[in-house]
Amino acid sequence: MNTRIRRTTGLLAAAAVLPLVMTACSSGSSDSGKSDSASTAAAAATKSADMGGSSASASGMDQPFGPGCSSVPKNGAGSFDGMSKDPVATAASNNPALSTLVTAVKKAGLVDTLNNAQNITVFAPTNDAFAKIPKATLDKVLNDKAQLTKILTYHVVGQKLTPKDLENGSFTTLEKSKLTTSGSGESYTVNDSAKVVCGNVKTANANVYIIDTVLMPKS
Repeated sequence: MNTRIRRTTGLLAAAAVLPLVMTACSSGSSDSGKSDSASTAAAAATKSADMGGSSASASGMDQPFGPGCSSVPKNGAGSFDGMSKDPVATAASNNPALSTLVTAVKKAGLVDTLNNAQNITVFAPTNDAFAKIPKATLDKVLNDKAQLTKILTYHVVGQKLTPKDLENGSFTTLEKSKLTTSGSGESYTVNDSAKVVCGNVKTANANVYIIDTVLMPKS
């Protein structure tokens, strides 16, 4: 009888201990899973850091923005990557949408001036922007070097402007008079008339904001 009691008691004790053992094992397995997940996350973060955090920067405001950016070539010297390696006048010459501006810059003899300047911002009118000017007037301006220089230097600010700077800004241009900017997000206007169609384009020495209207100095 005593032997049967001892055997029953032993079985009950084992039954009581078993759930505790199972819980401990389950807890260890869960911790191990968490540890594995943490290791995986850490490895992914390290990989992202090694790649320069490209996914983070790609979604940031440090990238070109605006509807006009779709017309920029995807590859080659005229692409965003290609333009970032050249000084601004050279970079513009590789962008088909800026060919009229490039012609004007050459006629004014400003290629070296723009290429050699450091840390500037250029508001670059598109071909369509120049097309808004009556042809006779445009031809006259293109053949008047002094007037052309005045207009073109009015599109250049002697500092690199970020989109944040444009939200409510007033800046002295190389022409010596001021231009104003306003807007937010991906929508900006210069002098309450010219809209930025592709902003924050980087070249080797300048930030470029491509605009849909030619700016005219007041004086």
